[in-house]
Formats: sequence, C-alpha cells, structure tokens
Amino acid sequence: MDIRRDIFQAIADPTRRAIITLIALQAMTPNALAEYFHTSRQAVSKHIKILTECELVKQEYKGREIYYSLEIKKMKEIDKWLDQFRKIWENQFNQLDKVLLTMKKNKK
Repeated sequence: MDIRRDIFQAIADPTRRAIITLIALQAMTPNALAEYFHTSRQAVSKHIKILTECELVKQEYKGREIYYSLEIKKMKEIDKWLDQFRKIWENQFNQLDKVLLTMKKNKK
C-alpha cells in the first residue's frame, strides 16, 4: 500500500521540525543529525525518509555519504498556505487598532 504523505504531516512532528531547522543551516548526514537527538541513527533516518517522501528534503551523495538539505520550493508552499492566515490576522489586528483608537478618542 502506497502511503501519500503531505508536507503538513511531515512538519507536525517536533523531531522533523528540528531536523528541518538543522539542515536549513547546512547539509548534514544522518549520523551528524543523530548527534543532536537522544535517539538512534535509524530513528533519525525514518524521520528523514518521511521528509524526503514529502519532498521537503533533498539528498546528495558525496562519496559513500548521503547529505540532506532543505528543499526551499516546498518550504515556500508552506509559507504560501500560511500567508492566507497571516493576511486574515493582520486585517483583524488592524480592525482592533481602529476600535481601540476610537475608544481612546471617545474617552477624552
């Protein structure tokens, strides 16, 4: 059975979010990533597999090592989705600012 994962499933897990943060700074091997967590290399590899399936992470072979780095295009997809809510929140804050200014003026 082929499981289709999406990017939001991938970022739902705190360990995967931490991996994304680490590889955003520089490409890393699974062994290097595992050093940052209290878990095995195999557990980190499972997280990387999910991130790779969701295309949030890309891999590059250098000799016998595999280096993982962030796939910026997919991160932009997340940002685009969040942007719709950012606009709603900004609009609500602007409306709140207007209400507070009106209340302040009426108080004087």
